[in-house]
Amino acid sequence: MTQDMRRAERLEGEAGVARAATLLRSGALVSFPTETVYGLGADARNSDAVQGIFAAKGRPHFNPLIVHVPSFDAAGDLAEMPDWAEVLAQAFWPGALTLVAPHRGTLPDAVTAGRATVALRVPAHPLALQLLDATGRPLAAPSANPSGRVSPTTADHVLDGLDGKIAAVLDGGPTQVGLESTIIGGPTPTLLRPGGVPAEAIEAALGAPLAAAPPQAANAPSAPGQLASHYAPNAPVRLNALHAAEGEVHLGFGPVAGDVTLSASGDLHEAASRLFALLREIDRLGKPIAVAPVPMVGLGVAINDRLKRAAAPR
Repeated sequence: MTQDMRRAERLEGEAGVARAATLLRSGALVSFPTETVYGLGADARNSDAVQGIFAAKGRPHFNPLIVHVPSFDAAGDLAEMPDWAEVLAQAFWPGALTLVAPHRGTLPDAVTAGRATVALRVPAHPLALQLLDATGRPLAAPSANPSGRVSPTTADHVLDGLDGKIAAVLDGGPTQVGLESTIIGGPTPTLLRPGGVPAEAIEAALGAPLAAAPPQAANAPSAPGQLASHYAPNAPVRLNALHAAEGEVHLGFGPVAGDVTLSASGDLHEAASRLFALLREIDRLGKPIAVAPVPMVGLGVAINDRLKRAAAPR
């Protein structure tokens, strides 16, 4: 679907939710806030609208989308949810967890990239839940940025990349989590993408360890967020840097102060919430980025996943 190329509307509050719902029901694209990042929403049952997501983002069609729903029951209308999925939904929904389950064949192939499964999540942001209720439809919504680039955590970030390609952005202020959702698939619960819910918490809820995802073909990811190069600024990124080389900007963490820091206190929640915004801020300087080591525990696993993909060859 070709979107109107005028400037995107900036919407706020209850009136903004009502306007966003009207636009979505008409087949338009609307960005909306979740607790993780801003999503680029379309009616998940409208094939033309879903195709518009891929066109606006420049997203490859082999990369499936996450569908946002208001409840576990609504997820069950779209997919056959296994017992383990219900356990995790009760523990973490609404929240930063996406569950991949066999779909019921009611969604366009573009949503699932032709796969037998669909990725589903109930977001925790109040505006996202209000929008789902007002729209009355499941919303396909990847991150609202050009494909492969840094995810947006404010409405301004969305407009920086997609203004003129979408109908509107519902402004809910900065997101809280700052990283995309954790993705779990099956049939044995498997970590497909680390994210806003640490694997340790998921394993505690299941009472069993998660399986590791098998290697994925470059053009056949089993879930969003698995492409080798992703979340990338324009500048090159160097990881695990205790010091900046000449001409680099140093992004610090904890005892490694840097020029700017993800968290001076070493708080992984603060670091996650600041990561994408700081990558964007530094990128505007036009200099290479050196990033201090971040521990591989808790949310640090997801932070390192995003940094590894941001630093990958493009």
